[in-house]
Amino acid sequence: MGPLKPDPNLIRETLRALGVGPDHITELRVLDAKISGSYQPLTFSGYFSDPEALIREACRVEKAKGWFITLNPVLPDLLARRLNRADRAGKGDTTNDSEILKRTYLPIDLDAIRLAGISSTDEEHQAALDRAREVAAYLHGQGWPNPIIADSGNGGHLLYRIDVAAEDDGLISDCLNALDKRFSDDRVKVDTAVFNTARIWKLYGTPACKGDSTPDRPHRMARILEVPDGD
Repeated sequence: MGPLKPDPNLIRETLRALGVGPDHITELRVLDAKISGSYQPLTFSGYFSDPEALIREACRVEKAKGWFITLNPVLPDLLARRLNRADRAGKGDTTNDSEILKRTYLPIDLDAIRLAGISSTDEEHQAALDRAREVAAYLHGQGWPNPIIADSGNGGHLLYRIDVAAEDDGLISDCLNALDKRFSDDRVKVDTAVFNTARIWKLYGTPACKGDSTPDRPHRMARILEVPDGD
């Protein structure tokens, strides 16, 4: 069995669920990307209002450390950097926090605690997914709506729709720190570092490829597991 490749249909479902399009422009950023005709890994980046163009460019990458998008919409002017196409990105050619239109998602990343640079075991992976559902159940009991629930390939993700200014006075960071205190332990950690506006996020429908894929710590496909009714 060969290495995992991006799945166009799963990516399409992801972009539809996240609302990527003319009113939600995103950056595709592929780290340590290897594409046909490229001898050295590169950061492969572009800006997209056209989901089909993003799918095409993501699938050009033959191997990578990871495929990501900006979760919050970028300023429309950034389309002029690389319009519905991706290319090698130099210094200053990717999105920074001042270039985000607004916050449309509260991201929660539940990751299995393990050594850096390797994939999770099946047991670690499942523990993180279970913890994500535990967090979702707790927040639902507090009156929160149902989130998008996703498998990052190594752990669990929750995405809550919000409509908050890019400058949020620390609101998102405070939420993540509160969840960290309640739900992190020596097995699974709430990532408190994902509060910044230009945070890149796993593009579901692409593989998670930390380290080499081994029988105990395999590469897996990241994918959305549940989308709330009405989305």
